[in-house]
Amino acid sequence: MAEAGKVAALALKALSDAAKPGVSLLDLEALALEVLAAHGAKPSLLNYHPGFSQTAYQFGTCLSVNDEVIHGTPRKKLLREGDVLGLDLVASIDGWHADSAKTVGVGEVSNRALKLMRITEESMWHGIEQSRAGNTMGDIGHAIQRHVEKNGFSILKNMVGHGVGTAVHEPGLDVLNTGRPKSGIRLEVGMTFAVEPMVTAGRGDMKHRKDDPWAVVTKDGSLGAHFEHTVGVTEDGPRVLTLLPAS
Repeated sequence: MAEAGKVAALALKALSDAAKPGVSLLDLEALALEVLAAHGAKPSLLNYHPGFSQTAYQFGTCLSVNDEVIHGTPRKKLLREGDVLGLDLVASIDGWHADSAKTVGVGEVSNRALKLMRITEESMWHGIEQSRAGNTMGDIGHAIQRHVEKNGFSILKNMVGHGVGTAVHEPGLDVLNTGRPKSGIRLEVGMTFAVEPMVTAGRGDMKHRKDDPWAVVTKDGSLGAHFEHTVGVTEDGPRVLTLLPAS
């Protein structure tokens, strides 16, 4: 999983660097597939058919723009100055998966967007810090929720992190972005899961647009941000499996 995670991180870095005004989402999709293949990894999302969908997903990345918080699909859309772009992908090596996401600004973005991205990423790290044996999923969710809400933003409702390992979504390890301390599943050494706060600048209510079964957008049209790392619970604390390799 750590090897897959390194490749996922390299692909996200390439996408972040390439996300400029005038670049199409399809160009970013092609770049991600190229980077994964060059490092011996497969795109886990390509032709992935989760139980909650009637159809298989046809891309290797999720690319979500502005009010699309997660699961936006690559398309001919050209990025524009000021867009907020969510980048999400899963890499696999030898049947082991690692899931990671980040949100970036395209060109110059608003101060509100910059703060939203910063707080969302910080909340992810607060959640990761609680990913220790003996703690609970409620400890993770509480740490995320507290940081998001005290800074004036909202958790995207009804969406959670998940177990990940030999499957993209492993059942039984939902990672809520809200919670009460010492509640929920107790964490044990060996667990691996995605910590992924999904945060909005508005109220946090979600919907799907007509004829789009994938993209999750904010009901009020507010901006969204999404950051994610795959984390393993070890005897020495949380180990982040989707970091860039040391240079």
